[in-house]
Amino acid sequence: MNIRRIGIIFHGIGTPERTLEPGEEPYWISIERFESMLDVIAEDPERYRITFDDGNFSDHAIALPRLLARELQAEFFVLTGRINQPGSLGSREITELLAAGMGIGSHGVAHRDWRRLDKNALRVELEESKIVLEELCGELITKAGIPFGGWNASVLKALRQAGYESAWSSDGGCMRSDAFLRPRRSVRGDMDEKALEDLLSGRMSSVRRLRRGLRMALRRLI
Repeated sequence: MNIRRIGIIFHGIGTPERTLEPGEEPYWISIERFESMLDVIAEDPERYRITFDDGNFSDHAIALPRLLARELQAEFFVLTGRINQPGSLGSREITELLAAGMGIGSHGVAHRDWRRLDKNALRVELEESKIVLEELCGELITKAGIPFGGWNASVLKALRQAGYESAWSSDGGCMRSDAFLRPRRSVRGDMDEKALEDLLSGRMSSVRRLRRGLRMALRRLI
């Protein structure tokens, strides 16, 4: 059965413990906002897919205990180039997320836009990160979270060739549980209450839905 779920991306929670990249700060949210969103999700957990990008230390220190308290499961897409770096997940935290029943996937090595890489550089991002995580986790890594939502036909082809079974984008809308490309939407700290309600409800205007469909269709051609 093709169940449709709302994909949500969290990035950082609380106070960053590393220097942020340009444009990254708006994607950090307060602990209070995170908790209130989890409370809504916990009312109907089968409706959502909770994900985390970038491998920030807050994934373990802040998100994990609050997910477990609500019996929620999430996918964590890790940048392997940041493992064991200040402010990012370490090897111990990643294995503890896995042991707690969370999913681990790749976000690449160095947080680069995969559309802008040549074939060799893209192969390194996809295959090297997969190998590092598989050695650390002791299991196959089959999910990839696409940095910056940067995908096209070439990126999807490279992901399949590297052995990934699903690619998680940031196109918004709902995802099919059996699809290779799985759209999500990022939570931002500057969202007002209506924007958050729309995100959690999956609401999308007809105009925005049409633009999203056209954009995704065009990306599959290039």
